[in-house]
Amino acid sequence: MTESPLALPIAITQGDPAGIGPETIVKAFRDASDLTRGCFVVGDVATLRRAASLVAGAGVALPLAVLGSVQEALDCPPRCLPVWPINPATVQGTQPVAFGQLSARAGQLAGDCVVWAANAALRGEVAAMVTAPLNKAALSLAGAPYDHFPGHTELLQSLAAAHLKTSVAQLPVRMMLANDELRVVLVSIHVSLRQALEAVTFDQVLESLLITHRCLQAILGRAPKIGVAGLNPHAGEGGLFGREELDVIGPAVLAARTQGVLASDPLAPDTVFMRARAQPGQPGEFDVVLAMYHDQGLIPVKYLGVDKGVNVTLGLPLIRTSPDHGTAFDIAGTGRADASSLIEAIRMARQLLS
Repeated sequence: MTESPLALPIAITQGDPAGIGPETIVKAFRDASDLTRGCFVVGDVATLRRAASLVAGAGVALPLAVLGSVQEALDCPPRCLPVWPINPATVQGTQPVAFGQLSARAGQLAGDCVVWAANAALRGEVAAMVTAPLNKAALSLAGAPYDHFPGHTELLQSLAAAHLKTSVAQLPVRMMLANDELRVVLVSIHVSLRQALEAVTFDQVLESLLITHRCLQAILGRAPKIGVAGLNPHAGEGGLFGREELDVIGPAVLAARTQGVLASDPLAPDTVFMRARAQPGQPGEFDVVLAMYHDQGLIPVKYLGVDKGVNVTLGLPLIRTSPDHGTAFDIAGTGRADASSLIEAIRMARQLLS
């Protein structure tokens, strides 16, 4: 089925050039040409030429078109790789970074692509952005300003706050991981487990519930049913294994309900994900689960398969999706990277636009 045309193109950032992002992008343009029509890549030309050559060795060769304007992406033919060069002064003659190796240059290139695409989206020049994975250690090696940000989400939050002339604190965002079977929103993201436990406060949980309600209502066209994961085993067992459910999470749920949020009481975290999981012909009990910290929520989603998982940043004044996997340095350059999750991220971006 041919996808509906776009009024503005979708920007796809190349991710860390030492990882599998560029390869998955080329495979997405090769294997899902209807879906990628109207999309273009923000990246390093030498890196993307190498990725195109790598993929061509196993099948169809994709020509690379260096864009003079982003609007040109809307007129590119199928199975062509439109590229907006992040470093136009070095389109010719540069060497890509080595596969599978951390470097400041790789982190700088990955960060620059995200900044360019985010600012273009905030200015209304592109319809949405899809981000291939970057490496957080490489981003840190790149130095200022990137070493201040643990990942995409925090960097995008900072850029959006600056665009809106507000503080980061006034622009709360949350990470949602989704596939065909399960959606999960996280109270905290890339912090240590100790810091994640400290982040389970009344205000943080309430804010997470309100963001989840608002964004999922826009996606579903109705108020979502939110399953709330407890923090402690058995959701505290009435205070026997911890009081966070009684003193923090439960009161935040009650406050959210007064604002129309359909949220459950804190539920045992070892079963709430099974209750929310959708099966063929059988919807889950909940539309989404609010998890209290990163691994609590992401392990069940990723166990169902990273090839279909999509990361969506909720709360931003732009649409951003991402595949549910990392840079996979161990297989970078081998031709074995799977583009399924990136393809689903592009599909999700189109669905959010509609």
